[in-house]
Amino acid sequence: MSSRVLLASGNAKKLAELRRMVDGAEITGLDVLGLGDVDPYPEPVEDGATFEDNALLKAREAVARTGLASLADDSGIAVDALNGMPGILSARWSGPGGQDGAGQNGAGQDGAGQDERNNDLLLAQLADVPTPRRGAAFVSVCALVLPDGSETVVRGEWRGQIVGERRGTGGFGYDPLFLPDDDIAAGRTAGELNPAEKDALSHRHKALQQLLPALAELAEA
Repeated sequence: MSSRVLLASGNAKKLAELRRMVDGAEITGLDVLGLGDVDPYPEPVEDGATFEDNALLKAREAVARTGLASLADDSGIAVDALNGMPGILSARWSGPGGQDGAGQNGAGQDGAGQDERNNDLLLAQLADVPTPRRGAAFVSVCALVLPDGSETVVRGEWRGQIVGERRGTGGFGYDPLFLPDDDIAAGRTAGELNPAEKDALSHRHKALQQLLPALAELAEA
């Protein structure tokens, strides 16, 4: 019988990414579920002061509601010229509407519109900021909470800069504005990378990589 872990997110792209990583690590005997695979429950208010706070809040709530080992991600973009903002407010930078990290949980009917408003506001705020000062980092904190109360929290960051206009239609959230520092990106924004390329570079990939040993151990339980 396979073990199960719940990704406490309605974001289909995050779920697909986690499943690809588990498959790529050749972890067998672990079924990765999304919120669509369990009975619905009210999502908790993300009122933590840090990415770590919010990731743990969501993972703990998922365990309490489902009894399953649960993984939650809280992510966003931290812009140097804005003193690290939007940060944990990335999803709702232009006003209420989004949750689940970088502005898109895949569950809201206005998710794409929220992304557009968030991007518009960020571009406006950086309109007079020169290229050398447009540094930024995508941040992802992932929390794995088990029914026995044990908790593992990891953090990944992806450095780059904010470009002056949207480029690319891939990914989600702020991806079309984020130009990675990585040479492999070859001058392309995160919105111009294919899923495999983004998986290999992203903040969430860096965080999830640190959780693979714990997920492998869970699969063997």
